[in-house]
Amino acid sequence: MRDGHQKGRGSVSNGTPRFESFVREDVCDNWPQDDEPEPSTKTVVFTERAKSILSTNASPDIPFEQSVNAYRGCEHGCVYCYARPSHAYLNLSPGLDFETKIYAKENAAEVLRATLEKTSYVPKLIALGTNTDPYQPIERRLSITASILKVLEDFNNPVAITTKSALVIRDIDVLARMAQKNLARVFLSVTTLDREIARTLEPRASTPTKRLQAIKALSEAGIPTGVMVAPVIPSLTDSDMEKILFASREAGARYAAYVLLRLPREVAGLFQEWLNTHHPLKANHVMSLVRQMRGGQDYDSDFRTRMRGTGVLAGLIEQRFEKACVKAGLNHERKPLSTDQFRRPVKISPQLQLF
Repeated sequence: MRDGHQKGRGSVSNGTPRFESFVREDVCDNWPQDDEPEPSTKTVVFTERAKSILSTNASPDIPFEQSVNAYRGCEHGCVYCYARPSHAYLNLSPGLDFETKIYAKENAAEVLRATLEKTSYVPKLIALGTNTDPYQPIERRLSITASILKVLEDFNNPVAITTKSALVIRDIDVLARMAQKNLARVFLSVTTLDREIARTLEPRASTPTKRLQAIKALSEAGIPTGVMVAPVIPSLTDSDMEKILFASREAGARYAAYVLLRLPREVAGLFQEWLNTHHPLKANHVMSLVRQMRGGQDYDSDFRTRMRGTGVLAGLIEQRFEKACVKAGLNHERKPLSTDQFRRPVKISPQLQLF
């Protein structure tokens, strides 16, 4: 597969997976070429049957203990996505492969139902959208996330959703019913209000305007809604932070959070390629600021600081965020979602129950 920017894709390249035994390089052999441009890489969706569906974590900087991911890979193509390196475990590139070779867990709802039915299961908040987006484009056709929500509603298990897609409003009815029982909350992730930057930074995600409209629709339906300003990219998107917070509050958001740009493993190289392609005059400056907030490195994975960074610049961003939230009236109160209403539906059986 050729390297180079393709319209509608975030990654500029498709490097060899880190566990591959051989490295492949493109070499020009001067063979005559037609004048027709090479076709863009198409999205291929593979279905897989999951054996388990709940992922757990004990990270002190993450506000949930368990999550469900319906997909591996994400067609949104956000070049900064911290989940990209996970595709290497499939022997696929974290570059273009991550956004063009998607794995859909077709039995996700079935496995989740079986998990919640176990008497050993302890009801806790389940997060959707923690690794790849639950409402990426193929969800419109496959509806795996919709089937997961149906299971969670059946069991009265609380759910928190984070997405960059306005497709979430398709499920507004079930989310509204759950919200009435204090079982649902939704965060829309908004990186920038600049549509031109968003078009290449996160090419197949909903436009910033559509995401704000989704916040409005969810809020009007009585669903507790927030905005995630993520990632904050210094000298590129950080100037939009206050605008995003005020626009989201006007749309009905109650909560807000932010995450500083994270560049683990292959993401650092992919992001720098993107910068050099789309913002070459800013590339060195952006990376210099990133390193100032990461102890001189492209990334620091320390749980205590990886979401916010360190240093003077990181501190200024945090102060700006907190002051803007106060002024906008965000984060006044965030009531925990309820786990007290959890129940296991009675199975319909032709045999009478003894008790």
